[in-house]
Amino acid sequence: MVNQNEKQKLNHLKKKNILVFFGWLLVVILLNFLSTLVFKRFDLTSEKKYTLAETTKKLLASLDDEVYFKVYLQGDFNPAFTRLKNETKEMLDEFRAYSKNNIQYDFIKPGDGLTQEEKTNLEKQLYEKGLIPEEITTRANNKVQQNLIFPGAIVNYKGREGVWQIFKRQIGISADECINNSVEELEYSLTNTIRKLQRIKKTEVTFIQGHSELDTLEQYDFMRSLSEYYNVNRTFINGKLNALDGSDGIIITAPDSAFSDKDKFIIDQYIMKGGKVLWLLDMVNVNRDTLKLKGYSLGLTKKLNIEDMLFKYGVRVNPVIVQDLQCAQIPINVGFSKGQANFKLFPNFFSPLIMPEGNHPITRNLDLIKTEFCNTIDTIKNKGIKKTILLKTSRYTKVQPAPARISLQLLTFRPQENLYNNSYQPLACLLEGEFNSFVEFRLPNSLLGDTNFKYIDKGKNTKMIVVANGEIARNDVNNSTGQFREMGYDKYTNQFFANKTFLLNCVNYLLDDEGLLQLRTREVKLRLLDKKKVALHKTKWQFINVAVPLLLLTAFAILQFFLRRKKFTS
Repeated sequence: MVNQNEKQKLNHLKKKNILVFFGWLLVVILLNFLSTLVFKRFDLTSEKKYTLAETTKKLLASLDDEVYFKVYLQGDFNPAFTRLKNETKEMLDEFRAYSKNNIQYDFIKPGDGLTQEEKTNLEKQLYEKGLIPEEITTRANNKVQQNLIFPGAIVNYKGREGVWQIFKRQIGISADECINNSVEELEYSLTNTIRKLQRIKKTEVTFIQGHSELDTLEQYDFMRSLSEYYNVNRTFINGKLNALDGSDGIIITAPDSAFSDKDKFIIDQYIMKGGKVLWLLDMVNVNRDTLKLKGYSLGLTKKLNIEDMLFKYGVRVNPVIVQDLQCAQIPINVGFSKGQANFKLFPNFFSPLIMPEGNHPITRNLDLIKTEFCNTIDTIKNKGIKKTILLKTSRYTKVQPAPARISLQLLTFRPQENLYNNSYQPLACLLEGEFNSFVEFRLPNSLLGDTNFKYIDKGKNTKMIVVANGEIARNDVNNSTGQFREMGYDKYTNQFFANKTFLLNCVNYLLDDEGLLQLRTREVKLRLLDKKKVALHKTKWQFINVAVPLLLLTAFAILQFFLRRKKFTS
């Protein structure tokens, strides 16, 4: 009777367990079905690195065709690049989810299955398309290997092809930090790539000419880089009232002669209508040919006739020469040996290297920016105008008013650090708001009363950026071949500086690509190991990770053995 009751209880319990199992199985199936109808993702990371910006979600939702990525990040990498590969894949998966599968990708190992000649041709093609290779070091079995990889992707959308450079090398910081910054910019760079492919009608950007600005060759790289985003053209104002009509933004690069009052008025009214301006100005003229031939020159104040305009808008560019102990290098002949000049590199205090700081989208995560013979900026109190300093010199700065004697020989002597006490001088300023016309209260009544004359004294809300250095946009040109080097390239040290990225960010910000630039503010914490502690405590942690789990399993097995023996012997 007891056995029969126990059997009934067991059967009842068995049926109950089966019903519970199928009940939960039905709940899981139902939840999976509902998840196909309702889209929701959960981001449990502390920095919300998998939460896309609203502008990105809108962009992905607007895609009406497939965007296909060939990602060249497949293969055996070191841990840092393996992390970048994994983060890239996760970001692409996130983009695909929000784009309703309009984002598709493949990870490819360049040269896999190809002969050496075919692999070389492929690498050449990738380089010509714009993918920048990177040499990485891998360690396996106590062997060190150098491998060339192409950490980027070729992107296709509606027959148009673009390049997504995933990894970006930055001068002066470690590879791990470069990886972290690249991870931080994944959403930004990926969104930027899609937008460039999507854009059919481009915004108009105009370079002002006619005042001895940098010529086309000297700013070719800047113009070429902007042309990826915008239609770029050059305009001579020449007093024509409609010269700037149709331009969404204008750039004035290192003018060397005075602006006429009429040209000033045309630029002023352009700003009053909501036009954007990037001013790249040198207020001190330095004859570089004389400096190169004789080793010295004079820095003389330029008379550009725009000082009153800038003052009215809220800034003043001072006619001074900045010297900074954080600077680039220059070769100087220190003598002759067997009839040959003996050149050595010395710090060029007249060429400050600027490290951008702060969290503004224009300057966030930027590398060093190279300047030369730059001036300083003062901000003027101007009600309703928001001013943001974008660039500053280092702590060890010296300011020399013009006229200033510039001598390369002085660079060979050890500087007196106590003289470099004009710390953190502003070099670039962003102005935002509703500007007043600089000709306010100056026009004659006869002109104001003319019905054919249209004048605006209070402008629409707009922006402008003033940079106290025109050389920042110059690229070197080989006069014999006509070839140019990239903007920000230092031919003496073979280093690349962030001049191009900074200026592109300036133009993007001015032309209201704020949604795109705001993505740069995302920060992904890189939780790196302390290498010194790893080396010091390596053996201890190896023992903990290998021996402790085995000891715990052994202890658990022994405990189980004694418990079972006690149970079955009692």
